[in-house]
Amino acid sequence: MDFRRLIRAALWLVVPATAFAADDIKLPADWRGSLHGFGLVNYSVQPDLESSPDSDGLGGHGFLLGEERLQLKLEARSPQGAVHLLAKPEFHHDAVDETFGADLREGYLDYARDAWGLRLGRQILTWGVGDLVFINDVFPKDYAAFFSGRPLEYLKLGVDGLSANVHTKGITAEFVVVPPGLFTPNQLPPRERFHQFDPFPLLPRETDEPDVRIENTELALRLYRTLAETEVSLYAYHGFWRNYALEPDDPSMPAAAIEFYPRLVVFGASARRAGLGGVLGAETGYYYSADDPSGTRAAIENSQLRFLLTYQRQIARDFIASLEYYGEWMQNFDAYRRTVPAGFPQRPQWRDLIGLRLTKLLHYQTFKLSWFSFYSPMAGGFFLNPELSYQFTDGLWAALGGSVFGGPTDSFLGQLGRNDIVYATVRYSF
Repeated sequence: MDFRRLIRAALWLVVPATAFAADDIKLPADWRGSLHGFGLVNYSVQPDLESSPDSDGLGGHGFLLGEERLQLKLEARSPQGAVHLLAKPEFHHDAVDETFGADLREGYLDYARDAWGLRLGRQILTWGVGDLVFINDVFPKDYAAFFSGRPLEYLKLGVDGLSANVHTKGITAEFVVVPPGLFTPNQLPPRERFHQFDPFPLLPRETDEPDVRIENTELALRLYRTLAETEVSLYAYHGFWRNYALEPDDPSMPAAAIEFYPRLVVFGASARRAGLGGVLGAETGYYYSADDPSGTRAAIENSQLRFLLTYQRQIARDFIASLEYYGEWMQNFDAYRRTVPAGFPQRPQWRDLIGLRLTKLLHYQTFKLSWFSFYSPMAGGFFLNPELSYQFTDGLWAALGGSVFGGPTDSFLGQLGRNDIVYATVRYSF
């Protein structure tokens, strides 16, 4: 099945209904539906972005992002509510490159019966307890959107597959299946707009995605329940690294750099409960690099042990603070050091991050001041994201913020130091 054609067809079916947003739309056979959405204007400027005189759009004036976007949210339910349909088509204009496009943010069919339910289609999934730190949330992310200054919700991408939920008295299970051929990788910042290390700057890129074979089916499982007032979850995943690995097609005389996605297996757990006047959380995961278990292939990530500790509490009225500490321990580090090519930056065996989020609401909760930051004690790199927003009406809000990277140039965050931005967003919901 050509899902791209299916998505395009769905968009054309939705377009004629855009003029009839309402809380209740009468559907055949006593179904009930609604159509809502929002319009979004989002611009960002990168001080170090070089202007492009040949560009017809805002890219010729130093803009990193210039976007107008319309999202529709169409829902329908059967009379008893057992069947639920949702579609979120989006139409957008990129003022930097002067292009238009359309895609499907989410689109799925739900069927629920007694203690179980099924969801088929494009869906956004969130697992784990981290704030911008993902261990057992192995689903795709859009880091290009995040680094560009788009709203935080656009960090998550949908997966095309089937999910099932089963509820029992003792435990709840969530199972996700992504068929071969529907693998969705992370969207990384494009090299033409972001300053970043490129090991093969002169070579053209070729992409080698997982083959359409039954063994390349992605499987994810989450088991969870409450024990002694603690939310406990167990996780398992069989699939692929979502960031591509990169290696030359021919080490002796390379003609192209190949982007490919090695196999990955993850086992993990998380827990969250009230404590110390707030909410405590912990998460861990073991990443088994199935295509390079010995760590001797330099292009592929080594196996890793990851963990996360979190704490959140309200420290004053309308003032919430959260703190987290993340650690990542590379396995087979000696083998990694022996295989790193000359001239390539070498990663440390241990990487860590301290994350801090502060949120303060003012003026009857219409004005919000927020701060998010990462700092790596081991590497010294940092990331700062201040933002202020104002809710003009129930449907209209605007935000102004920025992102700042810094630290040693050999650290992960420090090497992004020329990607600082200032961004502005206006959103109107209907």
